[in-house]
Amino acid sequence: MEIQGKLIIIGGAVDKGSFTETNLDKDPSKNLNFFETGILKRIINESKHKEQSRIEVITTASVIPREIGPEYIKAFSYLGANNTDVLYIEKREQASDPEILERLKAADVVMFTGGDQLRLTSILGGTPFDEILIDKYRNSDFIYAGTSAGAAAASNNMIYQGSSSEALLKGEVKITSGLGLIDDVVIDTHFVKRGRIGRLFQAVVGNPKVLGVGLGEDTGLLITNGRQMEAIGSGLVILVDGREVKDTNLTQVALGQPISINHLVTHVMSQYDRFDLDTHKMTIHSSQYV
Repeated sequence: MEIQGKLIIIGGAVDKGSFTETNLDKDPSKNLNFFETGILKRIINESKHKEQSRIEVITTASVIPREIGPEYIKAFSYLGANNTDVLYIEKREQASDPEILERLKAADVVMFTGGDQLRLTSILGGTPFDEILIDKYRNSDFIYAGTSAGAAAASNNMIYQGSSSEALLKGEVKITSGLGLIDDVVIDTHFVKRGRIGRLFQAVVGNPKVLGVGLGEDTGLLITNGRQMEAIGSGLVILVDGREVKDTNLTQVALGQPISINHLVTHVMSQYDRFDLDTHKMTIHSSQYV
């Protein structure tokens, strides 16, 4: 089935989402020093009605939703999108509230903030809100945008725990079900700065069908038709492709023991590069061989 909506997943900038700045300057441009100065504008440009699009910010993943939400409104407003509001869904029962569901139905864009992706899926997963969200994404000109936890939760397979330093010890990386907007990938965020490459290695070697997507900070992917990926932002996207793995000791070692992997393929994407999830082919935007 061809996906009608667009998915924009972002690596994040600081814990618990962005725009938690203190001592805000009266000039908004001096406060927007995170990734959103570029990527939020791209979200607006990709949306159905551009600056007139109805945008709902979802702060469910955050433990400080009342602080983060208003800062996103300021950011979108500064970029010309004034039809923006925050949907505060902090309890599972709220995800069945008729008023909240009507606001979701009317939205052109939802922007999921950072925080804890397990909190996000445990509150929204399997609710009427979740069902409407997936239906809109699959069948209409609609954007799901998510940063940090909001990005990690977008796929079917979701990493929710695992330290960077011990990520290649068997059993250290914990995976559960995400919101299910995109198949055949597992997404990790804050990727380069926090050294999370080992988390993706373990996630992929356990099921090489799944492509590992590591999003650096100030970086994202715009995914169209559910399969075509374009790198956006100033940083790097690391892809881990396990389909050509030749050997591993994964099933032979005990929990807590190091994992060996032979022939794990990686790709590095930067701005405007593209990757096709069906062919697993990457196109470098400014290739030296063209």
